[in-house]
Amino acid sequence: MTMNPLQSKFEGTRIILGSNSPRREELFKQLGLKYEILKKDIDESFPDQFRREDIAMFLARKKSLAFKNDVAGGGIVITADTIVALDELIIGKPADLKDAERMLKLLSGRKHSVITGVCIMSARKSESFFVKTEVSFKMLRDNEIEYYLENYSPLDKAGAYGIQDWIGMVGIEYILGSYYNVVGLPTKELYENLLRF
Repeated sequence: MTMNPLQSKFEGTRIILGSNSPRREELFKQLGLKYEILKKDIDESFPDQFRREDIAMFLARKKSLAFKNDVAGGGIVITADTIVALDELIIGKPADLKDAERMLKLLSGRKHSVITGVCIMSARKSESFFVKTEVSFKMLRDNEIEYYLENYSPLDKAGAYGIQDWIGMVGIEYILGSYYNVVGLPTKELYENLLRF
């Protein structure tokens, strides 16, 4: 029986997904690897002068360093960070529902970028990459935003929305690039990078 190429490459290797995101975990699980989840709280500040793509990779690498001791004896850790960028404005996770409403009104009727930085680290080496997807929202009605905020969970999501949620189904006109990247993990690119690691 043919094995999943990643399974055969990493057979017997300890794999850690360093993530607090249930969506990221669900996507990672579908790659077919045996892994464990470790969660650590990490300061997500970054230097002001960074370009958008550099921010996502910087934060992914910063997260991976928190797991340095966990892979010192072998294995790999995978960390990721997703940011939403509207022109040069970086939009993180909302502080509260009022902030989530503000973010959705900013994104309404406009195109923005979703950038995920990923870091794969072992005791011997570390590799990082980023994937960018362009997302375009229609003009959102006030009652659509209100319904979403009352019935879904925007507070743990960069940009205050999940593309897989109701607001994505009714509000997104098109995307250019990886859908899974917008959910939170660019699975195709991660798969290829893991095969090369």
